[in-house]
Amino acid sequence: MMLRDVPEWTLAEQIRARPTEPVALARPLEVSQLPTPALVVDRAAFESNLGRMAQHAASFGKGLRPHAKTHKCPIVARRQLEMGAVGICVAKVSEAVALASAGIAPLLITSPVTAPGKVAVLERLADEFQGIGVVVDSEEGMGLLERMGPANRLAVLVDLDVAMGRTGTRDDDLARRLVERIQAVDHLDFMGFQHYAGHVMHIQGHAARSEASLVLWERVLERLGRIGVSYDVLTGCGTGTFDIDCAVQQITDMQVGSYVFMDEEYRQIGGRHSERFADFEVSLTVACTALSQPAAGAVTVDGGYKSIASDTVPPAVDELPNTQYRFAGDEHGVLVSRAALQSVRLGDVVRVVSPHCDPTVNLHDVFWVLEADGVIRTCWPITARGCTW
Repeated sequence: MMLRDVPEWTLAEQIRARPTEPVALARPLEVSQLPTPALVVDRAAFESNLGRMAQHAASFGKGLRPHAKTHKCPIVARRQLEMGAVGICVAKVSEAVALASAGIAPLLITSPVTAPGKVAVLERLADEFQGIGVVVDSEEGMGLLERMGPANRLAVLVDLDVAMGRTGTRDDDLARRLVERIQAVDHLDFMGFQHYAGHVMHIQGHAARSEASLVLWERVLERLGRIGVSYDVLTGCGTGTFDIDCAVQQITDMQVGSYVFMDEEYRQIGGRHSERFADFEVSLTVACTALSQPAAGAVTVDGGYKSIASDTVPPAVDELPNTQYRFAGDEHGVLVSRAALQSVRLGDVVRVVSPHCDPTVNLHDVFWVLEADGVIRTCWPITARGCTW
């Protein structure tokens, strides 16, 4: 089958044509002038988060392999690499297309690839770009990788699972066979192992989260002992365990993602020394415009499910004390306050903290970058928006 006949490649060509560089605005804007709902990135807080995580990882001798599923933006990924990251993670092949086409490398696709069309796109990426990597957790997926013939070598990690039940193998013999098969193929390089326990990231309370994560890593290390092969990379972790998993000596790098922006779900899990997780600043907000007031003590804004994503909690309204947000459908939300929201007039713009930054970002085309002087001069395209395959 020719590559042009692969439906995934038709989509890939469209992704490759998307903008990847900052867009300078014709004139500076204030937040109140944005076309809402709009994603606003506070550059100072964003840079502070990058620096804090980089310094933390370096202090423990760990690398960072930040996850671009959070921001889906080559500009952010490039900044993370400039701050010393050893590579960038993506969740899907389509995200790899978006970032590789913008010159981002090395890239690790952290979900197994078992569809022939996606493997064909992966092979094309490895033909064009060095530094492409992928995980494998099955004989079927391994067979597809073996039949590839890319011009550049493809890095491969074996994905291990011990508790989450999403991806990864729990079979030690299978893991060993996968390593042996990788090592036997000329165009594949065995890189190491991945283990990610996403269900641990939002455990309430630092002590409980720490215990859960470290127990799982003990089980991973026991498994690696039984598998009995040497490796260069042991990668995993996340923002919720960034200051926990760094104590595991064998871990080489951490796949943190949400730390660049932060969200309300993470803030509620608690920090090492506080009830709120405040190790990183909120740098991402959703600007919404007040458009109606059908009842006293409530104002309707133009941000609903189509612009703000939530798994468990509503957005937070930090800039209006004693005010809560509740979803009111696809297009709307309602700000409710005992103070009757006397300070908010129709047409005013209010910024709310996203409940879950990753899927919220995926609903928008650009980040509007707020500078220290309070104005916006550029926007950053979210190149991998909608890249879900």
